[in-house]
Amino acid sequence: MKLMTIASGSSGNSCFIGTDRTSLLLDTGISLKNIEKGLADAEISPKDLDGVLITHEHSDHIKGLGVLLRKYNIPVYGTYGTIDGIMATKSLGVYDYNLLSPIKNEEEFEIGDIRVAAHPVSHDANDPVCFSFTSGDRKVAVATDMGVFDDSIVDFLQECDAMVIEANHDVRMLEVGPYPYMLKRRILGDRGHLCNEASGYLIRQLLNEHLKYIALGHLSDKNNYAELAFETVKQELLGNPYTEDVRDFGLCVAPRYDTGELIEV
Repeated sequence: MKLMTIASGSSGNSCFIGTDRTSLLLDTGISLKNIEKGLADAEISPKDLDGVLITHEHSDHIKGLGVLLRKYNIPVYGTYGTIDGIMATKSLGVYDYNLLSPIKNEEEFEIGDIRVAAHPVSHDANDPVCFSFTSGDRKVAVATDMGVFDDSIVDFLQECDAMVIEANHDVRMLEVGPYPYMLKRRILGDRGHLCNEASGYLIRQLLNEHLKYIALGHLSDKNNYAELAFETVKQELLGNPYTEDVRDFGLCVAPRYDTGELIEV
């Protein structure tokens, strides 16, 4: 399986997931031009995409969707609540609504040779989910935009070979930063975003002997920075039973505006 972040941050998100036979796009929160450029880095054209999956309807996950669908007519999958949110977003313009396919928030289905599974997350959207993708004995997952996690999330994300996990903010930076009080409360709340420490705690529970890539994603541009997120999560992983060097897990920070490394597992 292949995994590559195209953009990952509070201002826009998109990922490529694929095999030699199937190509998927997860979220479209950036311009079509940047989606096309990112896919080109993986030697993929949007014409080759077999499906687009949307985690939830917030702008940083769907703002490029309308123009993408008008140009390429790709089927889109999201929960019933997410599809309702997409259809209610007038800024996306006019496109073929028949391309939108609702799924249940704990549904598993197949696109080509990839088995897709959705699991609900705690976030202030209509019906948000994280996704895992399995082909053969390989599994990758992307889990961002969640204020808290529980055992069901941990179980859902187990046995990944590669994953993108949210590390949105440093709590102290957020508390003293420029955001209005209510926005700070939203981000820190149970339906907000994971802080660096919580991200590290979640990742520690997901470590396994075949995990080769962990990208920290959806970093805030005002309340975090890459080095701080990396070092905080690294500290949470110290003393794990698998390795003394987190580089063995491919721990990195997903770029905000550029493509990350194309990972094959």
